[in-house]
Amino acid sequence: MNKQFIAKDFIIITLITSIWVHAYQLVRFFAYVRAEVQNYLSMVPDVAPMNDLGTLIIWGAWDTLLAALYVFLFWLCAQVFGNNRKSVLLSGVASWCFFFVLYWTGTANMNLIGWQPLLIILPLTFFEPLVASMIASKLYSKKEA
Repeated sequence: MNKQFIAKDFIIITLITSIWVHAYQLVRFFAYVRAEVQNYLSMVPDVAPMNDLGTLIIWGAWDTLLAALYVFLFWLCAQVFGNNRKSVLLSGVASWCFFFVLYWTGTANMNLIGWQPLLIILPLTFFEPLVASMIASKLYSKKEA
């Protein structure tokens, strides 16, 4: 793995990885999370909207930032351990803990969602950073070849 951080490669790999992140976020949100949030916060008008451009732009920016963080954390792990399964697993699990376990635990702790849905939401979120790390690994491997 190239020890030098190359911004162009990082941006391209992030944009490609973000396709997976955007798709998985949408599927998870509409398949399970949205209904749970709307049910739990039914007293809040228009909670969890997905019908206006502003919300979609913010969500797109959020997902792209998340993809950039996945790719960067993978790149850091690959610098230490090489571009291999260990780096994929380590960066995927660390990303999951940093982003999803922390977020959803805080959300439940503030009573913005119940604790019970976390038994489904947290396992569902585990695949996103793991697959994103695998994508980054494959793309960085192709850059090296």
